[in-house]
Amino acid sequence: MVAAQAGDRAAYETLLRDCIPFIQRVARGQGVPSDFVDDVVQETLLTIHQARQTYDPSRSFTAWLRTIAQRRAIDGLRRGGRTRKREIHKPLAYQSHADPGGDPEQAAFQIGHAEVLNSAIGKLPTRQREAVEHLALQGQSLTQAATATGRSTGSLRVNWHRALKALRAQFGKD
Repeated sequence: MVAAQAGDRAAYETLLRDCIPFIQRVARGQGVPSDFVDDVVQETLLTIHQARQTYDPSRSFTAWLRTIAQRRAIDGLRRGGRTRKREIHKPLAYQSHADPGGDPEQAAFQIGHAEVLNSAIGKLPTRQREAVEHLALQGQSLTQAATATGRSTGSLRVNWHRALKALRAQFGKD
């Protein structure tokens, strides 16, 4: 570790490689399940890399490494405990229940229709578009829409009917 602290790259790579079996033993000794041992090794190596300048050469490297490995093992156990409480492995659970959101193909189809309709409405003249937006999309009454737009109910009704005729023509249903 002293050579690694001094900048010897080969020594540092050798040190990290040689630490792996030791870290694995410490993790298993802490009771880390075998499928999480590699995670603890990775976290420990990352911590060694980040804290390598804090190592005091007058002290035992093995004790320093053991302390870091034990703490990462405890962190791994905590993380695994939280994960096991929230997540379960039931591959058939997804296949046994219908999606409450409905058919994804139908949802995509509806989104496509909404985009086409919005595009068609966007092509209408301003007054016709306002009539459609207020009367159909916002669900306002003729009186409410007239108040909101500052136009008469008769003018809105004419624009509404012209908009419907224009939309039918755009969709080829005239």
